[in-house]
Amino acid sequence: MNFPKVAVVILNWNGRFFLEQFLSSVYNSSYPNLEVVVGDNASSDDSLEFVRENFPKVSIIENDQNYGFAGGYNRVLSQVSADYFVLLNSDVEVSPHWIEPVIRLMESDPTIAAAQPKLRAYHHKHLFEYAGAAGGFIDRFGYPFCRGRIFDEVEQDHTQYNTATEIFWASGAALFIRTDKWFESGGLDADFFAHQEEIDLCWRLKNSGYKIMYCPESVVYHVGGGTLNAESPFKTYLNFRNNLVMIQKNMPAFRAYVVIAIRFVLDFLSLIKFVIDGKTKNAKAISKAHVNFLRNFRKNHQKRLKSFDKINTAGWYRGSIVFDFFVLGKRVFSKLKF
Repeated sequence: MNFPKVAVVILNWNGRFFLEQFLSSVYNSSYPNLEVVVGDNASSDDSLEFVRENFPKVSIIENDQNYGFAGGYNRVLSQVSADYFVLLNSDVEVSPHWIEPVIRLMESDPTIAAAQPKLRAYHHKHLFEYAGAAGGFIDRFGYPFCRGRIFDEVEQDHTQYNTATEIFWASGAALFIRTDKWFESGGLDADFFAHQEEIDLCWRLKNSGYKIMYCPESVVYHVGGGTLNAESPFKTYLNFRNNLVMIQKNMPAFRAYVVIAIRFVLDFLSLIKFVIDGKTKNAKAISKAHVNFLRNFRKNHQKRLKSFDKINTAGWYRGSIVFDFFVLGKRVFSKLKF
């Protein structure tokens, strides 16, 4: 096997606990042409002191402030040289041979721009992990979901998704990407700050005709929720805002604006649900997300591709995952008809 240079880049923000727990597993990876990099978003804890003291061969790149997941990675990766980047969350445990299968898969086809390993839950290792499971998909209304995880329904791994498969998006928790395709696509959209920025990146790559793949031979274990917990109003705000922006940027114009109109209605129903559940801060976050989206409508419209004639639709679900899940009771991926 050829061993192109791989840079595993961990973006850190006050993550001493996770670095102490998981960096050694990354450092001990068996891949022979590997650089491990910790990019830091101006942490105020002793993360970097820990790395320097315990992992002197790990490269450190420091940002002057917290630019979020998207902006932080853009700044760090502009200073890294490799054939492949791996964007890896600090709360991920890996096995020694986790890199080789993914690189072997990507090297087999030059049209594969990005890929992800199988993600399982660190605290419940028999379960798929929420953030990526067995690869990301998206429905006709822009709702992302995964093989192995639809909304909050997470499946056990019974090897039911053990075939390498083309998907729609690869999880940012462990994202392999060709370096040239990273720079060709412009990297992550820094305006997203965090959440769904990797879906936007993969969607842009697919709109340029490239493939995104899932590699089950590589398995990693993700804690999840390390920066923002699921109940965070700020996370709610980012998810709803970024999803609308992603649709506006990446769908053909007429379809995009029809879907956005429908999503405003569906988002309002989510807002009402939050109010009924007593989560008024989350409800306000949805309203704030809509206001911000409309305020930046023209700016985000200018980010659209000029042409959509190379679209790769693999991983696109033509149904409604909301209707199938909540009305038809299709709570596992295998029940969906593509």
